[in-house]
Amino acid sequence: MLRAGSAEIPRIHRAEKAEPHREEIVELYQRCRGNLVRVHEELVSAGATLSYQALTAFCRRQGIGQEPKVAAGQYHFGPGEEMQHDTSPHALDIRGTSRPVQTASLVLCYSRMLFFQFSARFRRFECKLFLTEAVGYMAGSAGRCVIDNTHVVVLRGTGRDMVPVPEMEAFAERYGFTFMAHEKGDANRSARVEGPFNYIEKNFLAGRSFRDVDDANVQAREWCDKVNATYKSSLKASPRELYAAELQHLKPLPMWVPQVYLLHQRIVDLEGYVSVHANRYSVPEPFIGRWVEVRETRNAIEVYEGPRLVATHARLADALGQRVTLAEHRRPRGHGHKRREPVFEEAALLAKVPELALYVGELKRRSAGRGTLALRRLLRMVNEYPREPLVSAVRTAHEYGLYDLERLERLVLRRIGRDYFNLRGDDDAEG
Repeated sequence: MLRAGSAEIPRIHRAEKAEPHREEIVELYQRCRGNLVRVHEELVSAGATLSYQALTAFCRRQGIGQEPKVAAGQYHFGPGEEMQHDTSPHALDIRGTSRPVQTASLVLCYSRMLFFQFSARFRRFECKLFLTEAVGYMAGSAGRCVIDNTHVVVLRGTGRDMVPVPEMEAFAERYGFTFMAHEKGDANRSARVEGPFNYIEKNFLAGRSFRDVDDANVQAREWCDKVNATYKSSLKASPRELYAAELQHLKPLPMWVPQVYLLHQRIVDLEGYVSVHANRYSVPEPFIGRWVEVRETRNAIEVYEGPRLVATHARLADALGQRVTLAEHRRPRGHGHKRREPVFEEAALLAKVPELALYVGELKRRSAGRGTLALRRLLRMVNEYPREPLVSAVRTAHEYGLYDLERLERLVLRRIGRDYFNLRGDDDAEG
């Protein structure tokens, strides 16, 4: 600087060890799928003498594998203007076992009021259940609900071109809001609801164990009450305090909120159960083999035949392959089906000729249905033929397993002809 006679500091140009290998680094970066550890290993094995730190610094300065940084934007919302809804996978500690669940949350963008719940799965049914609970917790809804481009709500299109499913559009209309999807890649647009997921994982879920998913949801609601009443320096107030000002701008809840349920059509199986999500629920025995309508609500499984409610069970949240049986749906031990009364023909036969009881029982067993036709023919023979040859023929038939009534009647007739009639004419010959 003294020799140059200038106050400008000259820039020092130093040669970088990685510069001669630049083209090779770019090629290896593509081949190794962006893994700089593997790139460094391949360079060293090829004879390059540079450290891993020198390689990463060179890649940063040259922009190799570096995405350009974009400044985050800011969004400002008025009271009751917008709420945001999204889901995220988490793991619950259920009695010492890690259980994957879906966490659904809703945030009012102005006051930052937070509400979230867990569910084993997240379909359109669970979405409506959650939003019903959420707007009930908020005592109203904002005019717009921003979501990501989830298939649960979206019928087609993305961002501003998104068209919601008619079912979900009708659901939103009931509560006075509309769905809006943010543009793909615009994560900042849903930052109000994305941010709390990390807070839920690092704070609420850390070190907590639950009996089941329902217990986790009860504790989550209590935790939301606590967090929403906590002072936040970024807001210079607590969400609950800002919510007091926002409440009057929210869309009021409808006068009547219909129950959210999912319909299933089932046939009651031979054991008297209907299956819902791999769990089986009992139904009264008279409905075996009939079509029934099963309504799945948040906490119950209701079975209807037409408009008539025939069974109600507590809903099992998990698909565990269990059977749920109500005592009133099954007969107590020893109270099975009543035995049928004997048909008229059987009673008449046994009353006239009790000696035929064994033959009659076996004849019924070998005949179709209740054996009415066979018993009726045997009763006719009893009424038309003499008792002694008939009983003798029946005993012989029973002894030899003869239950063909045609052959039995011929046997009876032969005995009648032998004992009561002289078919050969011996008496006339002697006279």
